[in-house]
Amino acid sequence: MITEDQVTMKHFISVADLTTEELWQLLDLARRLKAEWQQGGNEPLLKGKTLGMIFQKPSLRTRVSFEVAMIHLGGQALYLSPDEIQLGKRESVADAARVLSGYVDGIMARVFAHQDIEELAAYARVPVVNGLSDYNHPCQAVGDLLTIYEQREALKGLKLVYIGDGNNVANSLLLAGSRVGMDVTVASPRGYEPHPGVVRLAREFAAEHGCHIAVSNDPFAAVQGADAIYTDVWASMGQEAEAEERKQRFVGFQVNEELVAQAGSDVLVMHCLPAHRGQEITDAVADGPHSVLFPQAENRLHGQKAILATCMAGQV
Repeated sequence: MITEDQVTMKHFISVADLTTEELWQLLDLARRLKAEWQQGGNEPLLKGKTLGMIFQKPSLRTRVSFEVAMIHLGGQALYLSPDEIQLGKRESVADAARVLSGYVDGIMARVFAHQDIEELAAYARVPVVNGLSDYNHPCQAVGDLLTIYEQREALKGLKLVYIGDGNNVANSLLLAGSRVGMDVTVASPRGYEPHPGVVRLAREFAAEHGCHIAVSNDPFAAVQGADAIYTDVWASMGQEAEAEERKQRFVGFQVNEELVAQAGSDVLVMHCLPAHRGQEITDAVADGPHSVLFPQAENRLHGQKAILATCMAGQV
């Protein structure tokens, strides 16, 4: 199953660190691993290897998908809860990285500050995978591209529209989409647009592929001609104090039947979950004919298997 043309990837911190070819190799490997699993099971590419999973934020999808990914590939995973490790508080990030490097074969971290991911990678002697930070969510983006590709058998030339907060998920979609030649538009309320540096970098990537990156404050104009509409919660974990204000500011940015009707008749609707139904997305859309929310969630597993196999076994 694994070819001799392999690419080594020390860490997986951002999709911006990958070339277009490397990103496609991850997607191709994810598809092969998924098909292999559906046909009876994966090769034990990570037999005897252990992944240490650091969590500053709790998660359903991240914990289960990484743990099951390691099981599918013949390895095992250790869950380190926020209370157990207290990254950067009980001991420095650098010390934690060096200690864990003596125990495990890889580290996945789901953190608040992106600086913690970068420091883990700087001091760890084993691969570090970014399970989420305030800057980006690259594992999610790999699963998202895999989902769109499965549904449309293409990525280049498609239009992806993200509606809502210009957060870590929006950042990764801008970077990942532009790397594979997709037009990406982010529609956010004024003051909640994605990071300008990320937009500039995405436009640099887009210029290489002839695609287009846009930022808008008009969701109805943004979704015209969309192949996929994507949304996320209006207030992420750690932003609870802003939740009520954000509800007011994001009025008009709900992905509902009226908004979806402005796009193509076969538009996909996506959400990284968990969803706050009735806020950023309605039940009718989340459970409707355009929704790929749950295949998308499943593809986190297979995308992450590809990432782990590439980082921890050097196989693409």
